[in-house]
Amino acid sequence: GRGQQMYGRRGKDLISLVPCGTEIFNNATGALAADIVDDGQEFIAATGGQGGLGNVHFKSSVPQPPEEVTRGLPGEDFDFRLELKTIADAGLIGFPNAGKSSLLTCISDAHPKIASYPFTTLNPIVGTVNYPDFSQLRIADIPGIIEGAADGVGLGIDFLKHIARSRVLVYIIDMAGTDNREPWKDYAVLRNEIEQHDPDLLTRPVLVLANKMDQDAAIENLPRFIKETGTEP
Repeated sequence: GRGQQMYGRRGKDLISLVPCGTEIFNNATGALAADIVDDGQEFIAATGGQGGLGNVHFKSSVPQPPEEVTRGLPGEDFDFRLELKTIADAGLIGFPNAGKSSLLTCISDAHPKIASYPFTTLNPIVGTVNYPDFSQLRIADIPGIIEGAADGVGLGIDFLKHIARSRVLVYIIDMAGTDNREPWKDYAVLRNEIEQHDPDLLTRPVLVLANKMDQDAAIENLPRFIKETGTEP
């Protein structure tokens, strides 16, 4: 509004950093607006308003000076919901205390909390396995899944959504049947919860790891597990 062709200061971009694996949903429609999976990937959530034009933009020989101006336009306004889905090549799935965190500690430099009580892991932990040829494998330790997880039991859907990006599903089965559970039933429950959450996940490659094989009960249970589930050793 001042002379000498001055104009208001331009607004600076507001940039919010999010981890890779973040999905951005339009909260009003529920539609997926963006999926941030690569480092450096950007998504413009809303653009600022276009500034108005002062009378200098309408200057001509007649009239001089002009009395014409245009008002600026408001910026865009959206309401977005952000959800993080862990990015990993393989996802470790199992009941609480099945030994997922112990396995991840042995094969990678990750250091998840390990204890002898359920739900020691409260958030997905990602570890990287490094091979001699410098290739890498990212493995996610998904917190323990229990029956009814797809319906919200325990932390339910908060855990299941993190296996959506895993290319391979690795079932960690407590073959010793700790807590009076039967390993073949554990496997059936886990697959059922995954199917209830997203049936397409059952088409992913699967690896079943029999854990706690140092116990006598595990040695006895393994043949029946193979028979009941139809898995191949």
